Amino acid sequence: MSSLTDLPAPDSKSPETGRPSGLDRVLSLIERVGNALPNPIVLFAGLFLLLAAVSTGLELGGVSVKVPGTDETKHITGLFSGDGVRWLVENLIVNFATFPPIGAVLVLIMVVGLAEKTGLLETVMRATLARVPRPVLPYAVALIASQAHMMSDVAAIVLPPLAALVFKSAGRHPVAGLIGGFACVTAGYAAGFTIGSLDALYVGITQQAASVLPAAEGLDIHLLINYFFTAASSVVLAAVGGFLISRVLEPRLGTYEAGADEPEQQDLTLTPVQRRGLLYTGLVVLAYLGGVLALWLPAGAPLRGEGGAFVPSPFLSGIVPVLFGAFLLAGLTYGFTVKKLTGAEDVATAVTESVKTMSGYLVMMFVAAQVIALFTWSNVGVLLAVKGAALFESMGVTGFWAIIVFVLLVSCLNLFILSGSALWSLVGPVFIPAFMLMGMSPALTQAAFRIGDSATGVITPMNPYLFLILAMLRQYEPDARLGTLISRLAIFVVPFMAIWLAILGIFYGFDLPLGPGAHIGLP
Repeated sequence: MSSLTDLPAPDSKSPETGRPSGLDRVLSLIERVGNALPNPIVLFAGLFLLLAAVSTGLELGGVSVKVPGTDETKHITGLFSGDGVRWLVENLIVNFATFPPIGAVLVLIMVVGLAEKTGLLETVMRATLARVPRPVLPYAVALIASQAHMMSDVAAIVLPPLAALVFKSAGRHPVAGLIGGFACVTAGYAAGFTIGSLDALYVGITQQAASVLPAAEGLDIHLLINYFFTAASSVVLAAVGGFLISRVLEPRLGTYEAGADEPEQQDLTLTPVQRRGLLYTGLVVLAYLGGVLALWLPAGAPLRGEGGAFVPSPFLSGIVPVLFGAFLLAGLTYGFTVKKLTGAEDVATAVTESVKTMSGYLVMMFVAAQVIALFTWSNVGVLLAVKGAALFESMGVTGFWAIIVFVLLVSCLNLFILSGSALWSLVGPVFIPAFMLMGMSPALTQAAFRIGDSATGVITPMNPYLFLILAMLRQYEPDARLGTLISRLAIFVVPFMAIWLAILGIFYGFDLPLGPGAHIGLP
C-alpha cells in the first residue's frame, strides 16, 4: 500500500539504553531475511527451473520410486528431455486453466467484493458490535474477527479501527480494541464458521497436491473438509482472544486519556435505511438458503448424492455456486436498498473492481500451477513424499507429533512468506502426499496448515497491515514504536497456536470428522 511509505520509521533502539533491544534485533533479522526473498512470482519461477533441472538429473540417474502399499514403481521424468518439452508445450495453458483454486477463488471474490463495496459487510460488523454490553465487548470483537477471512484482507483494514471506536464509546481503552481486533483477525485468520475465497484457495491446492498418489482416488475433497474444525475453533479462539484482550492487554495499557489528535468519536448507530437494508437482505438470504436446503435435505432431493447420501453429494461438491448465489443476492439486495447500487452498470463496476485486485494473484497462480503440475508429471512429488514420510518415521515423528512439527515449520515460514497461497503451494505438494503415506488425510494436513499459516502472521514485519495498525496506534499514542506494537500483539501468538493445536488434537484423538465426510485418516 503506497500510503504506508509515508510512515515515519519506528525507532529501533531501547528508550532506556539507546541500544537495540533483543526484540528489535529479532525483528530486524526477520525483516532482512524477508526482504531478501524474491517476489512470490519470481520465487515460483525459480522453483520451476530448479525442479526442471533436478527432475532431468534424476531421470539421467535412472531414479525411480515404489509407492508404498502398491506394486507400482514410478520413474522420474525430466523436463529437459523430449518428453518434457512435449508435455510442457501441450499442457502449459491446461495446467493453468484447470488449476482448481482459480475458478472458485475468482467466483467468490466477485460476489464477496460486491457485498464489501456496497457496505454490507461493514454494516453487519457495526450492527453486531454497536449494542454489545461493555463486559462482553472483547469477546464479541474476537468472535467477529475469527470470521473475518470471509472479507479477505479487507478485514485487517476495517475491523481494528472500528473495534477501537466501539471500545471508546463503551468507556474502554480504544487501543485494546485496535490491537485486539487486529490480533484476532490475523492470528485466527483461517478459522471461522463463515466460508470465503480462502477456503476455496486452500482446497484447490489440496486437491492438486493429493492427486499425485493413487490413494487420492475416491477421496471427496470439497470446500467444507475443514468446516467442523474451523467452526469449533472460531468459538474457542473467540473466548481465548476476548480473555487476552480484557484480562491481559487492556490492563497493561493503563488508564485511558483522550489525546488531541486521535479519531473523533463516531455515531455507530445504523441509519433507518441501513437497518432496512439488513432486514431485507436477511430475509432474502434466508429464503434462498431455505430453497437450497429443500433441494438437499428431503429424501430423493436432486442435490443428494448417489443412493440418497448426504456425503458425498452435489450439494457439497457444488458449495461454491451455492455461496455465489447467497453473496450475490445479499450484495444486490443491500446495495439497491441503501442506494449504493442504482443499476446494472453499478453492479458490473463493483464486480469488476473486485476482480482487478486479483491480478497479482492470477500471475502467481499461473506460475504455481506449472510448478505443482511438474511435481505431479515428473513424479518428483511422489519421490519427495515417500522420502519425507520415511524420514519422519525414522526419527520417530509420527501421528500427531508429525502434525505438531509441521505446524511449527509452517509458523516459522509464515514469518517470511506471508502469502497463504504461496506458502501452501510450496509446502502442500510435499507434505500432503507425505502425510497420506503415513495414513493421514489431506483434510488433516490442510487443517494443520491453517494453524501455522495464521498464528505468527500477526508479529512479522513482513505483514504490511502491521504498519497500517502502527499508524492508527500513533493517533492514540504518538510515540508508539513498532517494537511496542509487536510486543503487545505477541501475547496472542502462543495461546492461539497452543489452543488451536489442542482443538486439532481433540479431533485427532477422538477421530472426529474435520468436515462433512472428511476424516482424520485415509479410508
